[in-house]
Amino acid sequence: MNRAVIVGVAGIIVAIIVAAATLFTVDQTEQVLVTQLGKPVRVIDKPGLHARIPFVQTVITFDRRLLNYELPGEEVILAGQRRLIVDSFTMFRITDPLRYYQAVGPGLAGIRARLNSVASSSLRRVLGNRKLLDVLSADRPAIAGKVRDEVNQEMAGFGVTVVDVRIRRADLPEGNTQAILNRMQSERERVAKQARAEGAETSLRIRADADRERTVLLAEARATADKLRGEGEEQASRTYAKAYEQDPDFFAAWRTMQAYKDAFGNGHARLVLTPDNPFLKLFQAAPTPGGEQAAGAAPGAGASR
Repeated sequence: MNRAVIVGVAGIIVAIIVAAATLFTVDQTEQVLVTQLGKPVRVIDKPGLHARIPFVQTVITFDRRLLNYELPGEEVILAGQRRLIVDSFTMFRITDPLRYYQAVGPGLAGIRARLNSVASSSLRRVLGNRKLLDVLSADRPAIAGKVRDEVNQEMAGFGVTVVDVRIRRADLPEGNTQAILNRMQSERERVAKQARAEGAETSLRIRADADRERTVLLAEARATADKLRGEGEEQASRTYAKAYEQDPDFFAAWRTMQAYKDAFGNGHARLVLTPDNPFLKLFQAAPTPGGEQAAGAAPGAGASR
């Protein structure tokens, strides 16, 4: 009885060992290459439980997710012999495990070494025809896309698909950075001086135009004023002449009163005249309608007339 139990237990153990060596699972993020005595037999890319010949066939697992490889920074010569330090990275995916295994083996070291060589050569080739401003401008994605296409074409025989190649950092060598910054500063200063000079020129031109327009306006205003003044004086002269023709005695008296107003209006004027001076004639006698002055008339009579 004990022997039967031992045999049963041993059988179960053997069955478990055989099952463990026969059955294996494939995860959703994996793909499997089955080899038999080192030779590829089949590729399994569907997740689930699968079987193999135990102790004869070997399961090699490959990641089917997107993989990242960062290329070390390297110096690239651009168009115009301008040097640039470029850091980049490559995103790839294993799409053919059999070809991948035959090309570089089961690990990632081989494919990374190959990617390093291919991506570096493509970067140098593409950037060698570009200027610095192209790399630093919005053209960078287009440059990276061209590098990606070239790398993907060259890596097609390795069972991988290059999804993307990105330029992460593009810097000038340390020795050239300060010189370029100084040159950029000089250029900005030159542009600023030119802008200030153009501004000063524009200011002078505007001031000159304003002064010329002011001079023209003042001259036209003076001419208009002189014209109006002349017309007014002419009209006043006609009015005076017309008034004189209607009543010469009244006009003479009125003009004399205007002279009195101008002479004595402020109340502080002093005149030293002889009594028979014509300027004081209205204080001596008031004018009569017939044109003669009444002797001994009061000064107030002349004023009221």
